[in-house]
This record gives sequence, C-alpha cells and structure tokens, in this order.
Amino acid sequence: MAVKYVFVTGGVVSGLGKGITAASLGRLLKARGYQVTMQKFDPYINVDPGTMNPIQHGEVFVTDDGTETDLDLGHYERFIDECLDKNSNVTTGKIYWSVLQKERRGDYGGGTVQVIPHITNEIKSRFYHGKSRDEDRIAIIEVGGTVGDIESQPFLEAIRQFQHEVGHENAILIHVTLIPYLKASGELKSKPTQQSVKELQAMGLWPDILVCRSERMIPQELRAKIALFCNVQEDHVLQNLDVEYLYEAPLAMEKEQLAKVVCESLHLTCPEPDLTDWKEMVHHLKNPKTEVEIAIVGKYIQLHDAYLSVVEALKHGGIASRANVKIRWVDSEEIRRENVAELLKGTGGILIPGGFGTRGTEGKITAIWYARENRIPFLGICLGMQMAIVEYARHVLGYADANSIELDSDTGHPVIALMPEQDGVTDIGGTLRLGAYPCVLKAGSLSEKLYQTKEISERHRHRYEVNNEYRKELEENGMSLSGLSPDGRIVEMLELKEHPYFIGTQAHPELKSRPNRAHPLFKGLVRAAVNYRNDCNPSC
Repeated sequence: MAVKYVFVTGGVVSGLGKGITAASLGRLLKARGYQVTMQKFDPYINVDPGTMNPIQHGEVFVTDDGTETDLDLGHYERFIDECLDKNSNVTTGKIYWSVLQKERRGDYGGGTVQVIPHITNEIKSRFYHGKSRDEDRIAIIEVGGTVGDIESQPFLEAIRQFQHEVGHENAILIHVTLIPYLKASGELKSKPTQQSVKELQAMGLWPDILVCRSERMIPQELRAKIALFCNVQEDHVLQNLDVEYLYEAPLAMEKEQLAKVVCESLHLTCPEPDLTDWKEMVHHLKNPKTEVEIAIVGKYIQLHDAYLSVVEALKHGGIASRANVKIRWVDSEEIRRENVAELLKGTGGILIPGGFGTRGTEGKITAIWYARENRIPFLGICLGMQMAIVEYARHVLGYADANSIELDSDTGHPVIALMPEQDGVTDIGGTLRLGAYPCVLKAGSLSEKLYQTKEISERHRHRYEVNNEYRKELEENGMSLSGLSPDGRIVEMLELKEHPYFIGTQAHPELKSRPNRAHPLFKGLVRAAVNYRNDCNPSC
C-alpha cells in the first residue's frame, strides 16, 4: 500500500470543524485496522503558537518531544490515540524559516528564491516527514484557514503539485464547507459551497469528497445539485450535522460512510470497523448516573479554548466516573477573600490551570486557600501548583511576602524560582522546559495510588520550579512533595497529607487524557468531587 494521503481543506468561513472532521476520519480508519498519522498546516507566520496570547489563539498543545503546536493536535491525539511529534504541526513561519536558512547557507546555488518552486517544495517535503515513505499508512493532512485566503495559497499550490507527483489515487482532497439555512426563505443554500469549490478549481484542485456542515438535514435533491455543480460524485457529498457531544462526531460520520468513500477514492479495501470501545464511551458520556460542578479558576475565561484540553480531560474524568461534569468558569481577577465563598460555593472541586504573568494570580492563591481550608477537592496544574506552594508558604509557614520570582523579583521568600538552565535565556519562543519528562512518585502517596505505578512521564511547559531551599520546611509542615525528577532535583508533584484530594503537578496531565481512557488525576478529581458533594451539607 505504501503511503496514502488525505488532504482536508475548508471553505466559506473558519470554524466549520475541519479538525474534528479530520480527527473523526482518523478514528474511523484506525477502527478498520489502518495505521494513521495526522498533520496540521497553519498559514500564520508565527513559527509556532507558543508566543501567542491564549485569548487570541486558544491553548498551546505540547507534544512528547516538546513541540508547541496548534490545539487541533489535541483533538487528533484524543481521537486517534497516537502521540504526535514535531512533524505534525507546520506553519508558514517554519517553512520560510527553513527556506531562508538554506538560502543563507547557499543551498540554492545563487538562484533567485521564490514561492514557486522553493516554498512549495519545502511544503511538499513536510508531507513526507515523520515516517518512512515506504511505510504503510494513511496520512491525514489538514490545511488551516479557508480557501481564498492569501496565506493559504502556497499550501494549496503545493497540494496541486503533490497530487500530480504521487498520483491522484494516492492523494485525495476532502473539502469541508457550509450549507447555510436562511430562515426568511426557509431554504438551505448551496451557493456558498459552489463558490468555495470554484475557488479550489481555479487553483487546479478538484475535491473528491465534500463534507457539508449544516444545521438541518440536507435532502438528496440538494446533494445531487451540489454534486452536479461541483463535479463530485453524488454519494461523495456528505452532510455533517451538529452533534450534542463532540465524541459523537466519528459515529455520525460513520453513518455518512465517510471512511467508505475515502477508502474507495484511495482504492483501498474498507473492512467493517471495530468501534465497540468508542460507542461504549459515548454511551457513558450521554448517560451519566450523577452530576457534579467543578470550578476552573483562570484569567483567560473569555475564550474557553484557552483551556481546551483541561475541559476535555474533565469530561473524560466524568465519563470514567459516570458523572456529568458541569464547569463553572471563575475569573481569577475577580476573586477576593470577601467574595471567594460566594464565587465558589456549591462546587465539588476546584481546578487552577496553567498560565503566565501576574494578572489574576492573587485570585488563584485565594481560591487555593479556600479549597485547602474547606477540604474541597483541588487540582493545580503548572502555575496552579506553583501558586499552591505560594499559598502554603504564606498561610502555613507564615511568610506573608512569599511569591514566585516570576511575579515578584524582590520577594523576600522566593518559594518558586527560575530553573537554573533558564538563567540568561532571553528569547521567549520555544525556550521553556518543554515536552515529556519522567517523574518518580513517593511510595504510598495518593498520586501513586491514582497512577498505579511509581514511575510516570508527563508533558511540561514551564520556566520556573519549586525553590529547593524551602522543600524541607514545606514537608515538615504537612506538605508532601510526592513526585520528584529521577535525580531528585525538581519537584514535580505535591499533596497535602490531611486533605481528601489536594494535588499539584508541575506538568500538564490534561495533554495525555483520552475520552476512553481518562487521565488518573482528572478521574481522581471528578470522583473526589462527587464524593465531596454527596457528603457535603447544603451550606457547602
């Protein structure tokens, strides 16, 4: 078979769900026994999203090898259950960076460097990256943005050239587009789809499959009309209706026979899929036995995508616990001692996610104090763990000015300090402690019980760490530093001995959670939250 390629593009408007369509296809093909890899090509000029404000772009998803990537890679990993790497997210910035480096070295022999062929050749070379070209697999490649965007044109031209090189039977194109419903006339309209496909055809690209996003069922006569005007087989015009739950999408696309028409287009057999595990997971998601509310206390709550993997990991914990997890979004900038009880009353658990900068940190510290004092299940992630150290140092150790030097360089008690290897680093892009690192858990700790193993590996994205000068004092006063790096130098996890569920982790465990295999820390948090609400009196 060698390698087969499926390109996924979008038209009309952004946000149609190209990423979910691509990820759903990946799940359906894996369920048929095919090996699947996925890539996202983003047209922005940033080298990666690592320096972008989360409110503008959403979360930064980090892979095991330490690559900061687009949040769509999180969907890919959660759907196909594969760990992706540096080759899985390519930006215009990376493409131009590579071409300019080659030009500076003289690799082009003095020739004029142009978009065609140099930029398009570099893009095409990334289609091959990551695996052997001779390895049997299906590569699903999503192109960000929409057809017609200036930024996307080099990528689309590269696809045109690539299809010509490898043969159309080895590289097909799925186009995700919109069929809007006009309430005034009571009609579904196909013209936006026709215009979008025309844009593609003007670039020399003919979609093999149309995935039409719509709020309403698309009648067969309209599908036939779209097929006729867009030069696509009628049974290759598929509808993609809204689903109540994200993880229903692969099952909905299976009913539309997406994998079947993809295999047909690639001249592959299409065996019956094994979706038993996925269907069981969706059933548990849709049929919870209880409900619990968990507060996410952060400063980016204007855009929930800033905490996308955290939200999904909480859902996964709910699926495993047969609990519907409702999220209460709490702006950390609004929290004060005098209103924290009002803002957090009734929640079964409190989660402080990662972040950078001083804004909202005092509110996070107050929320942690409230969780500790009231024995409310708590999970602190990255900055959330660091603020738990600060809170404990202030209110248990008695160091009122305790802080992280990131937030206050003049603090008299810097309980969170800069990592030694970060000293002198001036560039902010790609210079954090990134990727998967091992951790050894303390025997008998809650963390060890949750993970059911002593040695774990989690992904990281931080520049600061617990100041080792305070470790002894913290432990002597009731805090358990329950996870350390194998050399014992870096504190990776903490717990409170006299608290039912109080865990902090320097890592980002949400990045490795799966809908059908919830991460132990999130599963533990949800179960602890359910128990807390069941045991709590009405005043809680």
